[in-house]
Amino acid sequence: MEEIESARLIAKGLATVSMFGSAIGEGYLIGKALEAMGRNPEMSGQLFSKMIIGVAMAESTAIYALVAFFII
Repeated sequence: MEEIESARLIAKGLATVSMFGSAIGEGYLIGKALEAMGRNPEMSGQLFSKMIIGVAMAESTAIYALVAFFII
């Protein structure tokens, strides 16, 4: 019985690590988009909309990991 509980806790830890990875990815994505907007201000409208879509996709990964955390 303890082995099952141990495996469950390890799985929860892995789900938590994936949430941290998603947060790091979002920060990197936003930083690079802002850097690109600073270099080419004329493109900021197009870059911003694409950045929002990318952040939403990265955030969905974190939400899936959170749901998996509570299901496990």
